[in-house]
Amino acid sequence: MDRGVAMKRSESIAFSGLSIALLTVCSWVSIPFGPVPFTLQTMMLAFIVVLFPAREALMSVFGYLIIGAIGVPVFSGMTGGLGAIMGPTGGFLMGFGVGTALVALLSSRWKEPEGKLAATMREASFAVILLLCSYACGWVQFMTVTGMEPLAAFAVSIAPFIVLDVVKMSVGVSLAHMLKVAVPALRRKKI
Repeated sequence: MDRGVAMKRSESIAFSGLSIALLTVCSWVSIPFGPVPFTLQTMMLAFIVVLFPAREALMSVFGYLIIGAIGVPVFSGMTGGLGAIMGPTGGFLMGFGVGTALVALLSSRWKEPEGKLAATMREASFAVILLLCSYACGWVQFMTVTGMEPLAAFAVSIAPFIVLDVVKMSVGVSLAHMLKVAVPALRRKKI
């Protein structure tokens, strides 16, 4: 096997492992906020989809979801298992996967532009898509599991978080952008 390919594979695994660890730590920062806890997961998700190429972003988010699904306590409140994924807030977790997949597909078609403003708009769009997917999946599952009406479910599971999530996503995108500028090796290269 070519040593260059092995190094690239090891970089990919290292980046994904680090991302899973960071997602886990950000999910453990959990403050009860009604039936849906406040966490820093959305900040880290924005960071991951902006910083890493599509493959590493997908491996990171789906790796995190799989590890949590088999019972490792990586979700908010240090929970894990299928109960967490199938419970009232599990749709938000599934939305992370759906949103990351959608962003990965979009990033392969929407190449990184040269201009700073255009690059910022692209990155912000990815964060918004990820957040909207999480909200949509989370809202549907929350309504299904709790039996709440759509407006009531929206009022308790999404509305209190909109401003906070926009701030967290902005921080995640900004951190990823600053890291890409500071570390040339992290600029959207194929790993």
